[in-house]
Amino acid sequence: MRVLWMVLLLAAVSACGGSQEGKEPATGAAPPASAPIDPATAANVTGKIMLDGTAPAPQPIKTASDPNCTQALSTETILAGSGGTLQNVFVYVKDGLGNRVFAAPATPVVLDQHNCQYRPHVFGMQVGQPLEILNSDATLHNIHAHPEANQEFNRGQAIQGMRDRAVFSTMEIMVPFKCDVHNWMNAYVGVVNHPFFSVSGADGTFQLTGLPPGTYTVEAVHEKLGRQTQTVTVGEKETKDVAFTFKVV
Repeated sequence: MRVLWMVLLLAAVSACGGSQEGKEPATGAAPPASAPIDPATAANVTGKIMLDGTAPAPQPIKTASDPNCTQALSTETILAGSGGTLQNVFVYVKDGLGNRVFAAPATPVVLDQHNCQYRPHVFGMQVGQPLEILNSDATLHNIHAHPEANQEFNRGQAIQGMRDRAVFSTMEIMVPFKCDVHNWMNAYVGVVNHPFFSVSGADGTFQLTGLPPGTYTVEAVHEKLGRQTQTVTVGEKETKDVAFTFKVV
């Protein structure tokens, strides 16, 4: 069994691209934001994601294929909170910002591989913002992105503490990640060209803050239950609440 595990490990490192070449993208200087938003007039859109129906119970994950994955794990496809709330829904402004341009943050978003799961399971970032991939486990992992509009990448990390970087060049909702070594590991990222996005927490809430006053199309996307849109208009210093309800299929 140990010999088989080592063979699989070496094969996975080869398949995942163990070379360090190209792992630090040249991002250059980000363009300044056009038509800066006046914080004195900025508005907010807040809300809650609800679930219509009974969520399927999380199923235990079999991790015996890797003796280093010892923590009990369960599926995360549909995570319902108390009171029928829905977690891990990506919410963002789909339309309404016009031709405004927003500089990508230089601070990276971190996607960790911890206890043989990706953390966070769903997250957001901006086009051009660095994605830092971290292996916190004492075992081989790889992160295999399967985008449609961006360039696919597959990076292997055989040593605990390894870090890697990637960047997305265009907007895409949502990009799936998978681990070819541990087939139960998956995650999703919403890549947008502005900072107005959020992911619903365990209580189902989300916040889109600091918006210029205007009319917006807001979209909510769940990895299994699909996507929904709503139109909302906010005035100066106004906060509007919107609610999305996803039905269990």
